[in-house]
Amino acid sequence: MSISGAWARPAAAGSQSAAYLTMTNTSGTMDALLSATSPAAGKVELHETSVDGSGMTGMHPVARVDVPPGQAVELKPGSYHLMLMGLTGELAVGKTIELDLVFEKAGKVVVQAEIRQS
Repeated sequence: MSISGAWARPAAAGSQSAAYLTMTNTSGTMDALLSATSPAAGKVELHETSVDGSGMTGMHPVARVDVPPGQAVELKPGSYHLMLMGLTGELAVGKTIELDLVFEKAGKVVVQAEIRQS
């Protein structure tokens, strides 16, 4: 599993933020992002943004994000993303945080995410 373009939105300590990245499955078998943690947050959840029949936008947790073999899946604003909750410190523009991603087949992958505005 190859991870690229990891970034997170700036936020104050104790609040929440979102992180985004692109996952490319370089293997020949289906894989899935199952969970994530970060020393920068008390809790990290996989979320998806959706729009209901009345046009209302909301987010909800998902159990996994599938990454088909040989394909890329982007976690981006308005789609899948990582919710960082209970931030342990300020996420200041220009700094980085660690994201520990857990995949069904690839196992744990550690990446650095840059803090930046969208």
